[in-house]
Amino acid sequence: MSRLKGKRALITGGSRGIGAAIALRLADEGADVALTYEKSRDRAQAVVARIEALGRKGLAIAADSADPAASKSAVDRAAAELGGLDILVNSAGIVRGYGPIETWTLEDIDRTLAVNVRGVILATQAAAAHLSKGGRVITIGSNLAERVPQPGITLYAASKSALLSFTRGLAHDLGPRGITVNLVHPGSTDTDMNPAMGEGADFQRSRMPIPEYGKPEDIAGIVAWLASEEGRFANGAGFTVDGGANA
Repeated sequence: MSRLKGKRALITGGSRGIGAAIALRLADEGADVALTYEKSRDRAQAVVARIEALGRKGLAIAADSADPAASKSAVDRAAAELGGLDILVNSAGIVRGYGPIETWTLEDIDRTLAVNVRGVILATQAAAAHLSKGGRVITIGSNLAERVPQPGITLYAASKSALLSFTRGLAHDLGPRGITVNLVHPGSTDTDMNPAMGEGADFQRSRMPIPEYGKPEDIAGIVAWLASEEGRFANGAGFTVDGGANA
Protein backbone atom coordinates (compact mmCIF):
# COMPACT_ATOMS: atom_id res chain seq x y z
CA MET A 1 0.00 0.00 0.00
CA SER A 2 1.15 3.55 -0.64
CA ARG A 3 -1.58 5.73 0.85
CA LEU A 4 1.06 7.87 2.54
CA LYS A 5 3.59 8.14 -0.28
CA GLY A 6 5.57 11.35 0.03
CA LYS A 7 4.34 12.11 3.56
CA ARG A 8 6.64 12.97 6.48
CA ALA A 9 5.72 11.74 9.96
CA LEU A 10 6.98 12.09 13.52
CA ILE A 11 6.03 9.51 16.14
CA THR A 12 6.82 10.40 19.75
CA GLY A 13 7.69 7.37 21.86
CA GLY A 14 8.29 5.32 18.73
CA SER A 15 10.97 2.91 19.90
CA ARG A 16 8.68 0.17 21.15
CA GLY A 17 5.13 -1.04 21.61
CA ILE A 18 2.32 0.88 19.96
CA GLY A 19 4.62 3.71 18.86
CA ALA A 20 6.99 1.36 17.05
CA ALA A 21 4.09 -0.42 15.34
CA ILE A 22 2.74 2.93 14.15
CA ALA A 23 6.14 4.02 12.85
CA LEU A 24 6.52 0.81 10.86
CA ARG A 25 2.96 0.90 9.50
CA LEU A 26 3.27 4.48 8.28
CA ALA A 27 6.60 3.66 6.64
CA ASP A 28 5.07 0.57 5.02
CA GLU A 29 2.42 2.84 3.54
CA GLY A 30 5.01 5.17 2.04
CA ALA A 31 5.88 7.78 4.67
CA ASP A 32 9.32 8.87 5.79
CA VAL A 33 9.31 8.53 9.57
CA ALA A 34 11.14 10.13 12.48
CA LEU A 35 10.61 8.83 15.99
CA THR A 36 11.59 9.93 19.45
CA TYR A 37 12.81 7.82 22.33
CA GLU A 38 13.87 8.55 25.88
CA LYS A 39 16.31 5.76 26.81
CA SER A 40 15.83 2.85 24.40
CA ARG A 41 18.42 3.90 21.81
CA ASP A 42 19.12 0.39 20.54
CA ARG A 43 15.43 -0.36 20.11
CA ALA A 44 14.89 2.97 18.36
CA GLN A 45 17.73 2.29 15.94
CA ALA A 46 16.29 -1.17 15.26
CA VAL A 47 12.98 0.42 14.27
CA VAL A 48 14.79 2.90 12.04
CA ALA A 49 16.64 0.02 10.35
CA ARG A 50 13.30 -1.63 9.58
CA ILE A 51 11.93 1.65 8.22
CA GLU A 52 14.93 2.01 5.95
CA ALA A 53 14.56 -1.62 4.82
CA LEU A 54 11.14 -0.60 3.52
CA GLY A 55 12.85 1.99 1.34
CA ARG A 56 11.84 4.97 3.44
CA LYS A 57 13.88 7.52 5.34
CA GLY A 58 14.06 6.89 9.08
CA LEU A 59 15.36 9.00 11.94
CA ALA A 60 15.64 8.38 15.70
CA ILE A 61 15.78 11.41 18.00
CA ALA A 62 16.60 11.22 21.70
CA ALA A 63 13.99 13.35 23.49
CA ASP A 64 12.29 13.13 26.86
CA SER A 65 8.67 14.21 26.33
CA ALA A 66 8.68 15.68 29.85
CA ASP A 67 11.35 18.18 28.77
CA PRO A 68 9.72 21.20 27.07
CA ALA A 69 12.84 22.16 25.14
CA ALA A 70 13.39 18.60 23.95
CA SER A 71 9.81 18.29 22.73
CA LYS A 72 10.08 21.36 20.52
CA SER A 73 13.58 20.55 19.36
CA ALA A 74 12.56 17.03 18.29
CA VAL A 75 9.70 18.35 16.16
CA ASP A 76 11.86 21.01 14.54
CA ARG A 77 14.66 18.54 13.85
CA ALA A 78 12.28 16.00 12.33
CA ALA A 79 10.83 18.65 10.03
CA ALA A 80 14.29 19.85 9.03
CA GLU A 81 15.73 16.42 8.28
CA LEU A 82 12.63 15.02 6.58
CA GLY A 83 12.12 18.17 4.53
CA GLY A 84 8.85 19.09 6.23
CA LEU A 85 6.17 17.54 8.40
CA ASP A 86 2.72 16.22 7.48
CA ILE A 87 1.82 13.91 10.37
CA LEU A 88 2.40 14.09 14.11
CA VAL A 89 1.52 11.06 16.23
CA ASN A 90 1.72 11.71 19.96
CA SER A 91 2.38 8.21 21.26
CA ALA A 92 4.75 8.75 24.19
CA GLY A 93 3.12 7.96 27.51
CA ILE A 94 3.86 6.62 30.98
CA VAL A 95 2.07 5.07 33.95
CA ARG A 96 3.06 6.38 37.38
CA GLY A 97 1.27 6.64 40.72
CA TYR A 98 -0.48 3.29 40.50
CA GLY A 99 -2.48 2.88 43.69
CA PRO A 100 -4.58 5.00 46.09
CA ILE A 101 -4.32 8.78 45.92
CA GLU A 102 -2.67 8.86 49.35
CA THR A 103 0.34 7.02 47.91
CA TRP A 104 1.00 9.32 44.96
CA THR A 105 4.16 11.35 45.22
CA LEU A 106 4.51 14.84 43.80
CA GLU A 107 7.01 13.36 41.35
CA ASP A 108 4.40 10.80 40.22
CA ILE A 109 1.87 13.55 39.56
CA ASP A 110 4.27 15.95 37.87
CA ARG A 111 5.89 13.30 35.69
CA THR A 112 2.57 11.83 34.57
CA LEU A 113 1.15 15.19 33.59
CA ALA A 114 4.42 16.34 32.04
CA VAL A 115 4.61 13.40 29.65
CA ASN A 116 0.97 12.48 29.05
CA VAL A 117 -0.48 16.00 28.85
CA ARG A 118 2.09 18.78 28.62
CA GLY A 119 4.33 16.79 26.28
CA VAL A 120 1.42 16.25 23.88
CA ILE A 121 0.48 19.93 23.97
CA LEU A 122 4.03 21.15 23.38
CA ALA A 123 4.80 18.69 20.57
CA THR A 124 1.55 19.64 18.87
CA GLN A 125 2.23 23.34 19.33
CA ALA A 126 5.64 22.92 17.69
CA ALA A 127 4.22 20.77 14.90
CA ALA A 128 1.48 23.30 14.12
CA ALA A 129 4.16 25.65 12.81
CA HIS A 130 5.15 23.07 10.19
CA LEU A 131 1.84 21.47 9.24
CA SER A 132 -0.13 22.70 6.25
CA LYS A 133 -3.37 21.73 4.54
CA GLY A 134 -3.85 17.98 4.75
CA GLY A 135 -1.79 17.78 7.94
CA ARG A 136 -2.67 15.33 10.68
CA VAL A 137 -2.34 15.32 14.46
CA ILE A 138 -3.16 11.94 15.98
CA THR A 139 -2.79 11.30 19.70
CA ILE A 140 -2.77 7.96 21.48
CA GLY A 141 -5.06 8.16 24.48
CA SER A 142 -6.64 5.29 26.42
CA ASN A 143 -10.08 3.77 26.81
CA LEU A 144 -9.61 4.63 30.51
CA ALA A 145 -10.16 8.27 29.56
CA GLU A 146 -13.87 7.53 29.30
CA ARG A 147 -14.42 4.70 31.76
CA VAL A 148 -12.39 3.77 34.85
CA PRO A 149 -13.39 0.21 35.84
CA GLN A 150 -11.09 -0.39 38.80
CA PRO A 151 -9.25 1.42 41.59
CA GLY A 152 -5.60 2.37 41.43
CA ILE A 153 -5.43 3.84 37.92
CA THR A 154 -6.95 7.25 38.59
CA LEU A 155 -3.89 9.39 37.89
CA TYR A 156 -3.21 7.75 34.54
CA ALA A 157 -6.89 7.92 33.55
CA ALA A 158 -7.07 11.58 34.49
CA SER A 159 -4.05 12.40 32.34
CA LYS A 160 -5.60 10.65 29.36
CA SER A 161 -9.01 12.28 29.82
CA ALA A 162 -7.37 15.69 29.43
CA LEU A 163 -6.64 14.76 25.83
CA LEU A 164 -10.36 14.60 25.03
CA SER A 165 -10.96 18.33 25.37
CA PHE A 166 -7.54 19.15 23.90
CA THR A 167 -8.39 17.18 20.76
CA ARG A 168 -11.89 18.60 20.41
CA GLY A 169 -10.79 22.18 20.90
CA LEU A 170 -7.78 21.90 18.63
CA ALA A 171 -9.95 20.46 15.86
CA HIS A 172 -11.71 23.84 15.79
CA ASP A 173 -8.43 25.74 15.98
CA LEU A 174 -6.64 23.87 13.18
CA GLY A 175 -9.58 22.74 11.07
CA PRO A 176 -9.79 26.03 9.13
CA ARG A 177 -6.22 25.35 7.99
CA GLY A 178 -7.21 21.93 6.64
CA ILE A 179 -5.47 20.07 9.49
CA THR A 180 -7.34 17.32 11.32
CA VAL A 181 -6.88 16.38 14.98
CA ASN A 182 -8.01 13.01 16.32
CA LEU A 183 -7.57 10.70 19.28
CA VAL A 184 -7.18 6.92 19.33
CA HIS A 185 -8.11 5.12 22.55
CA PRO A 186 -6.43 1.71 22.84
CA GLY A 187 -7.75 -0.78 25.32
CA SER A 188 -5.70 -3.66 26.68
CA THR A 189 -2.87 -4.00 24.20
CA ASP A 190 0.03 -6.42 24.55
CA THR A 191 3.05 -4.20 25.21
CA ASP A 192 5.82 -3.84 27.78
CA MET A 193 3.57 -1.46 29.71
CA ASN A 194 0.64 -3.90 29.89
CA PRO A 195 1.67 -7.43 28.87
CA ALA A 196 -1.01 -9.96 28.01
CA MET A 197 0.35 -12.34 30.65
CA GLY A 198 0.92 -9.68 33.29
CA GLU A 199 -0.72 -9.07 36.65
CA GLY A 200 -4.28 -7.95 36.19
CA ALA A 201 -4.51 -9.21 32.61
CA ASP A 202 -7.22 -11.75 33.41
CA PHE A 203 -9.41 -9.03 34.93
CA GLN A 204 -8.96 -6.89 31.84
CA ARG A 205 -9.93 -9.77 29.57
CA SER A 206 -13.00 -10.45 31.70
CA ARG A 207 -14.40 -7.02 30.73
CA MET A 208 -14.04 -7.61 27.00
CA PRO A 209 -16.64 -9.17 24.69
CA ILE A 210 -13.63 -10.31 22.69
CA PRO A 211 -11.64 -11.69 25.64
CA GLU A 212 -8.16 -11.22 24.26
CA TYR A 213 -5.57 -8.48 24.22
CA GLY A 214 -5.09 -6.37 21.15
CA LYS A 215 -1.83 -6.13 19.26
CA PRO A 216 0.08 -2.89 18.67
CA GLU A 217 -0.61 -3.42 14.97
CA ASP A 218 -4.35 -3.13 15.66
CA ILE A 219 -3.79 0.44 16.84
CA ALA A 220 -1.36 1.21 14.03
CA GLY A 221 -4.01 0.30 11.46
CA ILE A 222 -6.49 2.95 12.53
CA VAL A 223 -3.72 5.53 12.89
CA ALA A 224 -2.66 4.85 9.29
CA TRP A 225 -6.25 5.29 8.14
CA LEU A 226 -6.59 8.60 9.99
CA ALA A 227 -3.29 9.77 8.51
CA SER A 228 -4.39 8.95 4.98
CA GLU A 229 -6.70 10.78 2.59
CA GLU A 230 -9.39 8.26 3.47
CA GLY A 231 -9.51 9.74 6.98
CA ARG A 232 -9.82 13.34 5.79
CA PHE A 233 -13.30 13.95 7.21
CA ALA A 234 -12.62 12.56 10.68
CA ASN A 235 -11.85 15.49 12.95
CA GLY A 236 -12.10 16.16 16.68
CA ALA A 237 -13.06 12.53 17.23
CA GLY A 238 -12.05 9.69 19.52
CA PHE A 239 -11.72 6.14 18.18
CA THR A 240 -11.85 3.42 20.82
CA VAL A 241 -10.08 0.18 19.92
CA ASP A 242 -10.51 -2.07 22.94
CA GLY A 243 -12.29 -5.27 21.97
CA GLY A 244 -15.54 -3.82 23.27
CA ALA A 245 -14.42 -3.30 26.88
CA ASN A 246 -16.09 0.12 27.02
CA ALA A 247 -19.19 -0.95 25.12
